[in-house]
Amino acid sequence: MEIQQIPSAINPDQHQVGLVHIGLGAFHRGHQAVYLEKTLAQHGGDWMIASANIRSNYQLVEQLEAANYCYPVVEYTDSQHLVVREIKAIKQAFFAGNQAERQQLLAQMSTASTKIVTLTVTEKGYYLSPSSGDLLLDNPAIVYDIEHPDAPKTALGLIVNALKQRCSQGTPAFTVLSCDNMPHNGIRTKNAVLGLARAQDASLAAWIEAQVAFPSSMVDRIVPALSADDLQKIEADTGITTPTVVKCEAFCQWVVEENFPTGRPQWECAGVQMVADVSTYETMKLRMLNGSHSLLAYLGQLAGYQSVAQAMQNNDIRKFLEHYMQQEVAPTLTACKAEELLSYSQQLLTRFENDSLQHQLSQIAMDGSQKLPQRWLSGLIEQQQKQASSAATELGIAGWLFYIQQAALQKTPINDPLEAELFALVLAQYSNSFELISECLSQQDVFPPSMTTNSALITRLAALFDALQAKEDLLEMMRNACKSTDNNH
Repeated sequence: MEIQQIPSAINPDQHQVGLVHIGLGAFHRGHQAVYLEKTLAQHGGDWMIASANIRSNYQLVEQLEAANYCYPVVEYTDSQHLVVREIKAIKQAFFAGNQAERQQLLAQMSTASTKIVTLTVTEKGYYLSPSSGDLLLDNPAIVYDIEHPDAPKTALGLIVNALKQRCSQGTPAFTVLSCDNMPHNGIRTKNAVLGLARAQDASLAAWIEAQVAFPSSMVDRIVPALSADDLQKIEADTGITTPTVVKCEAFCQWVVEENFPTGRPQWECAGVQMVADVSTYETMKLRMLNGSHSLLAYLGQLAGYQSVAQAMQNNDIRKFLEHYMQQEVAPTLTACKAEELLSYSQQLLTRFENDSLQHQLSQIAMDGSQKLPQRWLSGLIEQQQKQASSAATELGIAGWLFYIQQAALQKTPINDPLEAELFALVLAQYSNSFELISECLSQQDVFPPSMTTNSALITRLAALFDALQAKEDLLEMMRNACKSTDNNH
């Protein structure tokens, strides 16, 4: 086994906090913090991170504090080649579920030295309708933050409160940078923050709209949740037993829109791509990488696999994903060159096969209602407009609805904000599958109106759903989807 050790090259005492991050999960520690570590090592500056968890995992905050905010990131190219990187870019951590620490976090966000607030709170942490992009003003967490603006519980509430303090103090606004997998994540974050601000104070909302930059970004690195088996493997490979260890793939990418009025770290020295427009990168990644992941999450589990790497050992599944990316997604990415898309899809298949990352399909399957509009449905609509086949995507949609129905029948939680509504939909009494699919597609929080009225599409989805219920050979269904490049619309 080949192991490269990279010790930290920074002295945290020489750098102050310039960036607050909300969402202190493994992804943040294995992605943004690694980029900041490299940037500080080369250029210095007051760009250390103060990171916060909002509701869960107080234990992680305590563990980081006990380790003096130093932790290892283990980057696997494959099971035989890895890099152990020591990270010291986080200077402080808070647990905002605790009232005293929430006030400390707000004080840090409100101080002039904090120039940027970044977020990894997953799609559901923005409380936006997946289909319309509007803030869900009737969501209980948002209702609470509207009624208790000085004791917020959401990331949005924390941002609005801190900006209110800065506005009243005459302190320049910080820049808000979403690092979540959403298309146009800067615009969506702005919509969410302004939606909450308007519900609290119209003049504050006007100040935020005029003063706050919301650049978009695209992040890419597979950082799976750690299982007990992962921890044992890391210990066997490296001797590391620290509970704050992060495991990830060697590949890493961050594309950021250049829009930071009060300054930013010199990220480009660490490999960050600073660009005028992120949208081409994010659409390619969402539809190809994340869309493939979602296909694996539902169909892979139905085929009996637990992890991405296991499912990728099946050649039918590999060919199915290749077909999906090259025949159904690539035609929708007109801003990209054909050879670039071919190269990217092959690179993704190799990354998915990485046997050192036991990326659990159940983890990817969470929050499907929030993810699928941008991963599958936006591309599907474009393909329908061209009268082109989307047989693999359609099998994915049928697989997702079947997955939900099986979970509902077994009373197994699916960890989705719309779980109750989705379970009610798939368990209702229908005369046939066409009626069931029609009702599911009328869930406008997920599906766009054009799908609700497409009877040919509903007929195909109902046939696929019936086949899954009849336990027909799923791999044969995947092979058939790959043959469906003819005009079937």
